[in-house]
Amino acid sequence: MRDRYSLMKLILLMARFWLSIALALLWPAFETAAASDTGYSALAEITADNVKQLNLVFSFKLSSGSGYASTPQMAGNTLFVLTPFPHTLYALEAFGDTAGSVKWRYSPEANPAATPLLPSGPSALGPVLAGDAVYFNTLDGHTIALEAASGRIKWDRKTADLSAGETLGSAPLAVGNAIVIGNAGDDFGARGWIKALGSDSGRELWRKYSTGPDSDVGIGPSFRPFYETHNGPDLGTASWPPDAWQHGGGTVSGMLSYDPDLNQIVHGTGHPAPSNPEQRLGDNRWTSGLLARDSVTGMARWFTALNPHDQYGFGATNVNVLADREWKGTSRQLLLQANGNGFVYVLDRQTGEVLSAAPFAPVNAITAIDIRTGMLRQNDAKSVHGDTPVRDICPAAPGASIGAPAYSEQSGLLFIPASFLCMDVRMQPVSYMTATPYSGVTRRLKPIPNHPRGAVIAWDIEKARPAWILPEAFPLEGGVLATAANLVFYGTLDGWLRAADSRNGKVLWEYRTISQIAGQPVSYIGPDNRQYVAVVAGLSSGGGAIADVDIDRRDLTAGNGFANALPDLPRPAEAGGRLYVFRLP
Repeated sequence: MRDRYSLMKLILLMARFWLSIALALLWPAFETAAASDTGYSALAEITADNVKQLNLVFSFKLSSGSGYASTPQMAGNTLFVLTPFPHTLYALEAFGDTAGSVKWRYSPEANPAATPLLPSGPSALGPVLAGDAVYFNTLDGHTIALEAASGRIKWDRKTADLSAGETLGSAPLAVGNAIVIGNAGDDFGARGWIKALGSDSGRELWRKYSTGPDSDVGIGPSFRPFYETHNGPDLGTASWPPDAWQHGGGTVSGMLSYDPDLNQIVHGTGHPAPSNPEQRLGDNRWTSGLLARDSVTGMARWFTALNPHDQYGFGATNVNVLADREWKGTSRQLLLQANGNGFVYVLDRQTGEVLSAAPFAPVNAITAIDIRTGMLRQNDAKSVHGDTPVRDICPAAPGASIGAPAYSEQSGLLFIPASFLCMDVRMQPVSYMTATPYSGVTRRLKPIPNHPRGAVIAWDIEKARPAWILPEAFPLEGGVLATAANLVFYGTLDGWLRAADSRNGKVLWEYRTISQIAGQPVSYIGPDNRQYVAVVAGLSSGGGAIADVDIDRRDLTAGNGFANALPDLPRPAEAGGRLYVFRLP
């Protein structure tokens, strides 16, 4: 009996061994730029000399919908693509004669009540791959884990409350045995939070808020902000009118960053609510700033305000780039952000100290940033007050950059997708009602005379100035991919995927897609040892949404004011989205 038991145990151990080998072969390590905090790919088969030969390998038609900002993800021989709400996650065959065929698809049940809560900015909900699972968020507030090989559901958790104006706006972040997510809903007065879920079960491990008492925010003995102005008891309530923090915005709707060296998560917080600043006097902590948290407990380590009180709705949820490099002769762990207020920030990510802040776009709302104190110097002539219109505020909300930048380890340049627009603003009183717009602001966006409406900017981090600027006809809402072969790939709202020389900004190749590009291109290597580039095209949920046939462009405030700024934006050739995959011959 004992020998039989030993034999069965040996067989079981051998079965587990060969299963692990099989899984390793099915799901090998993969590289996509989207999985990186830097938007950089070390692949170099596609070069400045041969990029003109880039050909379409296949395309895959996706469903209709607004909000295409998802980035495809690659694992093994499978390409994963998520459509906008109501979502479908596709697992596609990536290579060979069957490339573009569907391995499996999953469409979760959709709650139509989420449709009016669609964020005004990009909503990139995933997918994210970790281990043998694929994770994604849904606009209607669910976080879902599926088996990557089969699409079988592992767990589905309701994580955001639609009745409180909450949705989910960004992809999950896999950290150890946790999946970390943040909510969206600043424009509806949702109170911002970030939470960690167990990756195997979806059970909530911890939750911290962006407003409220220190115990809610996660402020304790480990909280050591660089700037003294961020020290004090319960500033998350004291810097607000009574009880206003309870529906004060500050949601965690942007991309989350994990720093394994410091074992911390860094995230931005959204703008405060309502958008009318006269109804929320004070600095409105801890909105429109950067928070560093212990990745295991969620407890706060430091906070740096980028737009305190935030008159204009810029927030601080732009993509953070983590870069280790020399700074002024010393090796530093840096955080780079091209903020909506038009300034590129360089911070020490150990402490939150602002090392540099310089404008990359036309700016008149802010005259300068004092890096000694971290405080903004406001232009009083552009401050909003009462119901008097304030004209020609630059930049326009939601900001001078909303897409993901890319940082090249070779050149040390940060490639920023930029939006060059200004705005006229008028305030009016607004009352809070759950799950209804809570703004109090009317905006009309406008171009800048004799100036392009968008550009790719190659930003020299050390010199705090552009190395070159590549102008575009429309604002850029998608991200940038930089490669080791001195190329940058990016997409436009009029449907062009372009490749430029990262050394001088010269466009070397372009391809016209059927719709807008508001996501980030990615690059990966196949089993044929060839380099591929993939991107998704489809109607955006930002400024590009005014190209929707259902929006009346005669209303100059339509689309959060973009109708006035982009009257010539072409309608997409197709109503739906499409995945494109390219390779050299």
